[in-house]
Amino acid sequence: MSDLSAAKRVAVVAPHPDDEVLGCGGTMARLAQQGAEVHVVIVTRGQEPAFSKAYMDHVMAEADRAHALLGVKQTHRLDLPAAALDTLPASKVNARIGECLSEIAPDTLFVPFIGDIHLDHQIVFTSSMVWARPRSASAPARVLAYETLSETNWYAAGTTPAFMPDYFVDIGDHLETKLAAFAKFESQMKDSPDERSLETIRALAVMRGSTVYCPAAEAFMAIRQIWRGR
Repeated sequence: MSDLSAAKRVAVVAPHPDDEVLGCGGTMARLAQQGAEVHVVIVTRGQEPAFSKAYMDHVMAEADRAHALLGVKQTHRLDLPAAALDTLPASKVNARIGECLSEIAPDTLFVPFIGDIHLDHQIVFTSSMVWARPRSASAPARVLAYETLSETNWYAAGTTPAFMPDYFVDIGDHLETKLAAFAKFESQMKDSPDERSLETIRALAVMRGSTVYCPAAEAFMAIRQIWRGR
């Protein structure tokens, strides 16, 4: 068994700012409270002319405020082009993500789900898994994929990989912190019934919690768990 109570250094890889809060903001807050060192890797940044520098500076500032609420130790920005990772050589994306994760040296790694509709998410999952290959004792003992509202559930389940959670984290004591953190992303937040609304984020957490008899939970797919030692 390799559970999150053993996590000491945690890396959450986010294709775009806010994915990490949507996917595992409550878990990040819980891990930070229990003493783990939590790092966030934001892989992409919107590029001009599609996104102005002023707008992206604003979004990154929102991320900083959200991460402060969650107890994040450090935010790492790779500034690769958003919605254009497929235009880069895979070796470049692998190298940038790999170098950052090697610097962090996490024992626990959270990644987006391979079946998300956004191609950036799929590429970030694959590149993260390239780094996480268990080729030495320093490979992370835990790798979990998180779900992202309006990405994980928008693909064609049945013909593409479906998110089928098998690992749940009770965030009953941290749901309000997660919601407060996402509220810092004023540029990304929408009114209900949009999925990027606080009401929907709460509803998903309550629903995931109810399936495992918790007041609120975040759901993951366990990609790999290693119980080291004898």
